Amino acid sequence: MAPATSPARASGASPQLSIGQVLARLSPEFPDLSPSKLRFLEERRLISPARTGSGYRKFSVADLERLRLVLAMQRDHYLPLKVIRSYLDDLDAGREPVLPGGQQVTAPSMLPVDRRLTREELIKEAGATSLLLQDAISASLIVAGDHYGDEALAVLRSLVELQRSGIEPRHLRGFRAAAERELGLIESALIPVSRRKDASSRAKAAELAREIAGQLEVVRSSLIRSALTRLR
Repeated sequence: MAPATSPARASGASPQLSIGQVLARLSPEFPDLSPSKLRFLEERRLISPARTGSGYRKFSVADLERLRLVLAMQRDHYLPLKVIRSYLDDLDAGREPVLPGGQQVTAPSMLPVDRRLTREELIKEAGATSLLLQDAISASLIVAGDHYGDEALAVLRSLVELQRSGIEPRHLRGFRAAAERELGLIESALIPVSRRKDASSRAKAAELAREIAGQLEVVRSSLIRSALTRLR
């Protein structure tokens, strides 16, 4: 996919989409998207829809693509909103920003993000074996099901490469335990916000969860990079 470009400043993109139309277009890719989340992202200055004389929000196609990029960065990279906003500011200024750790973002596809692969299709596309998939399921690295999405495909492809280096799924059982411990930390941090059941609080809780997950990822990546220096 091509490098991400900023869709927010496209010329000639007249606002025409209502909140309902935006949800209809993006909900298949981002099921947790809601009107309250759209308003929350606007409050954080990540999107700037136009307003009609009556105060109704209207989104242009460029707004839609900027929103798609924001949501993909949240979902795929667990980035806090302040990092995403800085990234978008750099894009708007014509720069080519990268994420913490040096990873570049690619523009999300206009097509549905997650496919539904059968077990056989998953194994074939990943270049794996049936035994490797079963070992991954046994190690709780992939959840067993009738169909699998792109995330399972990415994990299985990585396991194929790791296997070539002698690393088997059974060696990675601790990853699941570590993920569960991180989830416990996130849930504990969310308790004050989660007690409030209004839509705005739910949106803030979801964003806070992503921010915490993103910060944990930064710490984890730093520890790994630091440990790798000892192998040089």
